[in-house]
Amino acid sequence: MQIDEQQFKKFLLESGLISRSDFDAEVKKAETSKQKLGNILLSDGKISETDLKRTEAFVLGIPFINLANTKIDFSVLSLIPEPIARNYNIVAYTKSEHGLEVAMLDVDDLPIIDFIKKTSGLKILPRLTDTASIKAVLVQYRKSLKAEFQNIIQKESTSLTGGEGERGEDAEKFGEKSEMELKKMAEDLPVIKIVDSLIFHAILQNASDIHIEPGEKELTVRYRIDGILHDAMMLEKNAGPGITARIKVLANLKLDEKRLPQDGRFKKEQDGEKISFRVSTLPTFFGEKTVMRILKENTHGFTLETLGFHGEGLERIHGSLSQKTGMILATGPTGSGKTTTLYTMLDILNKPEVNISTVEDPIEYQMPRVNQTQVKPDIGLTFANGLRSLLRQDPDIIMVGEIRDGETAGLAVNASLTGHLVLSTIHTNSAAGAIPRLVDMGVEPFLITATVKTIIAQRLVRKLTATKEKYFLSSAELKNMAKVIDLNRMLLMLKNEKIVDPNAIWEKVSFYKAVKSGESEDGYLNRIGMHEVLKVSSTIKEMIIAGNSQDEIEAQAKKEGMMTMLEDGVFQAVLGITTLEEVFRVVSE
Repeated sequence: MQIDEQQFKKFLLESGLISRSDFDAEVKKAETSKQKLGNILLSDGKISETDLKRTEAFVLGIPFINLANTKIDFSVLSLIPEPIARNYNIVAYTKSEHGLEVAMLDVDDLPIIDFIKKTSGLKILPRLTDTASIKAVLVQYRKSLKAEFQNIIQKESTSLTGGEGERGEDAEKFGEKSEMELKKMAEDLPVIKIVDSLIFHAILQNASDIHIEPGEKELTVRYRIDGILHDAMMLEKNAGPGITARIKVLANLKLDEKRLPQDGRFKKEQDGEKISFRVSTLPTFFGEKTVMRILKENTHGFTLETLGFHGEGLERIHGSLSQKTGMILATGPTGSGKTTTLYTMLDILNKPEVNISTVEDPIEYQMPRVNQTQVKPDIGLTFANGLRSLLRQDPDIIMVGEIRDGETAGLAVNASLTGHLVLSTIHTNSAAGAIPRLVDMGVEPFLITATVKTIIAQRLVRKLTATKEKYFLSSAELKNMAKVIDLNRMLLMLKNEKIVDPNAIWEKVSFYKAVKSGESEDGYLNRIGMHEVLKVSSTIKEMIIAGNSQDEIEAQAKKEGMMTMLEDGVFQAVLGITTLEEVFRVVSE
């Protein structure tokens, strides 16, 4: 089933989903790059995936199916094995006398349709859907996998408890085991099964971290999902040393070193996806605690729009990226998505005619055509020394993972003064807070004004699933919100970005509540950024030179159109992307 490109273009314009000027520009881009127009529109954020798939379905003359809230009979779902469904983005959802209805992202994938026809013995009726629907259905496979996972874990951990003499003994006994004994434990089949199952299930749940924590009587396994820790499993305490030893073997750490913290890395592949694991072990009272950070190397295709940037803030970033020199800073606490923002900007800048070099700790994502250097303080390769060496590598664009000290700050400033575009992060709570932080590090105010172009502050909020519930704020709720945000200013910004009607009042502005569903137990799935983007204007430059306070600089930035992080959070809440409760939770942390 091939899509008629001319018909597709005609309907796209007639539908009003894209303006004529944007359409012409995207068509030209598609022709130049020899890519499908739909793919270009999607990657540039000009159209949502759902709207694209609906348009394609209309042109093809087949139904578009939304399965986000559909419970599928497992006997029908299992007609397509979970690995096939996941790898080829195809799920079975209805079986009738007419055949098997399958939802797909690509109905042109004839080989997979033919394969399912042969294995099921049924006539296949392809239907178009979107990624959100596919993900929602894949969760339903997960329920059966969860039961299997728990059985494996409980069965295998019980087999590790040993005899009566070992049961209930404290961590010091395990500390007496030799390296050879620990290596043997790590290679035991039950231990391998447990660790593999823990990792497999964490990836399925899109966890960012796995915590393995020894207690007095048990071993607790927790997953961090969408920024929040959840208990995954309670295991026998005696399973702890073997699990830790197995992870140490994978990460190439010293098995017999339990008194000092250790850090390491390993990689594995799951469902064709390359995944890196950053491992950290730490001695605690009851034994070694292990934390594994999960980093998906194939995470590409982010755009500033998909990260949550919009409006004036988005334009400011693009304006800074178009310049050859200067500094762009991302601020926020650990785990707020700063690195992802920097990588996304690097991806925009990554062209054959420029040399991009980075110095990072750690290298979280590998990027083609980018020269990435890992900091190694134990051998003297610090951010400052690494940056000093990078400047002799003829770079056009430099990314410094983090500005931690005055030396690194000074070198980054000098690099931007000498004809380089510098991207980096710094730990402050707000965009305006980065300026006094740089001054505290010893950077002269006149150098800040000469180099820093844009400062981005951000936090991550959990996104609502499709099963959200609409509501309106009461007078009391509006009164409480007015204590922390200028409601008139906020409403004006919503009107300017055409999110609400020009005559709208707060009492008629809709918000949304999280609703529990099969897709998510708490009504949230994945995260998106809320941001504030401060442009260092001529007025703000004067204020920096004059030594004005952080609050005064922020007030001026707001006058010049900066949307604060809290305001951006409310903006996302009105759009139905998140909830007000989630916004205030994250801002208050």
